[in-house]
Amino acid sequence: MSEMMFYERVVALNDQTHAQLKVRPATSFAYAAKTNSVPLLVSEFFEAAREYPIIFARGEAGPVPAALLGLREAENLYVGGEGKWDARYVPAFVRRYPFVPGKGAQGELLVCIDEASPCFDRKEGEALFAEGKPTAQLEHAIKFLTEFHQAAALTEQLGRRLDELGLLRQADSLAQLKDGSQVRLSGLHVVDETKLRALDRDAVQELFGNNSLAAIYAHLMSLGNLGALVDRLSRRDAGGKAGGKVSNRR
Repeated sequence: MSEMMFYERVVALNDQTHAQLKVRPATSFAYAAKTNSVPLLVSEFFEAAREYPIIFARGEAGPVPAALLGLREAENLYVGGEGKWDARYVPAFVRRYPFVPGKGAQGELLVCIDEASPCFDRKEGEALFAEGKPTAQLEHAIKFLTEFHQAAALTEQLGRRLDELGLLRQADSLAQLKDGSQVRLSGLHVVDETKLRALDRDAVQELFGNNSLAAIYAHLMSLGNLGALVDRLSRRDAGGKAGGKVSNRR
């Protein structure tokens, strides 16, 4: 899962090159309309679990939790034709756009931007720099990216620990739509409840103590949203007619 999905031209923000650059709030989520999943921070599980199925995908650093936004490639069922997000909670990965954290040569955090984003202009919007220093607008973005970067490190730890404990299993599903067509979901991983219940006392205490156990149950509860996601796809394909079900292949 790419960290740069829906970013077109990412560059490090520079107080000289971008001295006159201004930013405007995104008025549309069209930039995320072709993204069927986005990485999720563990701190978001409780809010996200009310809206999206939370699954795990294999990444370079280990299992990465993600909010499942669609059942087909390049299709986000939460973004409509007018670019509006049809859910109460929008994942932080989406909200951070058009900014994105990067890493410098020494591993330090860099503030990067998508230069291709229509959010940036040199005439309209809030200035990013004033007399060579970050404005309050940019300071807010830096704070958000810093917190996101720190939370992402904790999220990676959760994924690795679940992997070490052997709690993740591959979960292939077959979605049956109202019109009779089917959509197969593969490559997704979820927590195996049988293995979770079989954990020894020390492992359970560890997961409880660092709040991972609560996150695990939020993830498991969120899987009930798969049916609602199928309904969204059925409505989109049928022009308003809902229906469908998901069967798990274990």
